[in-house]
Amino acid sequence: MYKLLALFLLAFVYVQVDTVAQQKILTDAVERAQREGFSGVILVAQDGEILFEDALGLRAYENRSLLHEDDIFELASLSKQFTAMMIMMCKEKGLLDFDDQVSKYIENPYPGITIRNLLTHTSGLPDYQAIMDEHWDKSKVAGNPEILKYLREYAPVKSFDPGEQYEYSNTGYVFLASIVEKATGKDFVELMREWIFQPLGMYDTDIRSLEEKAKVETFAAGHLKDENGKYVNAATFHSDDYTIWLGNRKGPGRVSSNAKDLLKWDQALYTEKLVSKETMEEAYTAFKLNNGTRSYYGFGWEIKPQSPFGKMVMHTGSNPGYSTIIVRYLEENKTIIILNNNVHPDLMRVVEAATLSLGKW
Repeated sequence: MYKLLALFLLAFVYVQVDTVAQQKILTDAVERAQREGFSGVILVAQDGEILFEDALGLRAYENRSLLHEDDIFELASLSKQFTAMMIMMCKEKGLLDFDDQVSKYIENPYPGITIRNLLTHTSGLPDYQAIMDEHWDKSKVAGNPEILKYLREYAPVKSFDPGEQYEYSNTGYVFLASIVEKATGKDFVELMREWIFQPLGMYDTDIRSLEEKAKVETFAAGHLKDENGKYVNAATFHSDDYTIWLGNRKGPGRVSSNAKDLLKWDQALYTEKLVSKETMEEAYTAFKLNNGTRSYYGFGWEIKPQSPFGKMVMHTGSNPGYSTIIVRYLEENKTIIILNNNVHPDLMRVVEAATLSLGKW
């Protein structure tokens, strides 16, 4: 679905229409999504000012509680942009360099991989979840030390040599969080609060345990359809089990937040509150593969050099019951954030409508 979205955004040609008509494109798409059962929060902004925000559907289908605009969602892989930022901040503090060998910080059976390879999904590392699924005692909860131990112990074959190609890698972002801990001597979760969430006033954003999430009244549960086509809590599905027995992993996911906090994050990236503009430009530059061609991924961001509004960076996330996306048009400071808690197919259609609507408000 998201590859199709990327192609749409890359190929889209902007057509000038009047303000009311452009706004109606989005409101019509949202109304259609609501009729078809979409559940989530939609936010569209220009220069940090919210132009459109709405909450549709239910926080929990079990008790029919309504979603609100400030409700908190599991971000899934949107978390990777925060992990990448932690590495960038470590670099600016002189604690590491992007072209350092991973083996300088953590023992692993895969030589020749740099931190830059991890950031850009060009490491060739195998999938940690497959190894853990096969060998881990699922009555216990694993985190990064256990994941790294099992990768060393079983040493599954790498996919390719570092820099040869792009292949999305959750394993690489486990490594990155572990490198942050090695370089700083501090816990990754605590450090992310100290370095990012608290300074930016992202008070609804955190890396929460299952127990902590259960205590947050405004946490939107993820939902999937059962065999009868009825939405039920995704935690009841076998596909969600890994979120428990891999519940202490850090780096590739597990950040939870709401749309307004993500807008604070978005706007902070235009400033030098966290890192310099030069470092952010590196983050927005697609990696050059060994054969000289460009991939389409920087440091925690998919890169689209051309779009209706100039250069665009984006990321999607997917967990059982959740689909999330942030789209940022850098040259015009336009932002689209959608957090969905029932994996609804209308998400892409709403993003397309939001893009069309952004031409003139």
